[in-house]
Amino acid sequence: MDNCPVCTHIDVIHFSRVEDKNYYRCQQCKAVCLDPRNHLLHQDERDRYKLHNNDIHDERYREFLSRLHDPIIEKLKKGAKGLDYGCGPGPALALMFKEENFSMDIYDPFFFPDKSCFSEQYDFITCTEAAEHFFQPLKEFKKIDQILVKGGWFGLMTNIYEDSICFEDWYYRKDPTHVVFYSFETIKALAALMSWNYERRENNVVLFQK
Repeated sequence: MDNCPVCTHIDVIHFSRVEDKNYYRCQQCKAVCLDPRNHLLHQDERDRYKLHNNDIHDERYREFLSRLHDPIIEKLKKGAKGLDYGCGPGPALALMFKEENFSMDIYDPFFFPDKSCFSEQYDFITCTEAAEHFFQPLKEFKKIDQILVKGGWFGLMTNIYEDSICFEDWYYRKDPTHVVFYSFETIKALAALMSWNYERRENNVVLFQK
């Protein structure tokens, strides 16, 4: 791996080899990334996502999503327009915001690939359990920044890697569609790179403001 796909820094070193997979860590932002040669093929990745049981009416799933929904809704004005970025096959979070009378669009490259959202401007954007799937994280975050209004909010939900975690045994690593793992150093570096402010909420939730 030549440079970090999150911050583009060139100081990337081998971090771990698990079975036949190699992982690298950026010495600048501390992101851990799977070797691109170990990424799943497009159809295999899609088939894996179809196995996710994300029922939009499942109360336990909605409770899980409320970790992001509740803190970001505190930041929003009435009538704010939002986008759920990487919503997957069951856009439950978008439905939760609609129930609160917010206008919501959805985008997912596999299940809702309508790219018209990239011509819009949004007051808030959510990304729940999707950023760990980004093959090119910086490219995706720049897309988000371009369609987020100044002063708008970007809510990110992803499990944060800490050095106290045994990476090889970490359940989050074992999902073959998870290719990038963010530490809090990564979050700080991303905020600085994008000129965003940020608030750490739950352990797996960060709110950014443009």
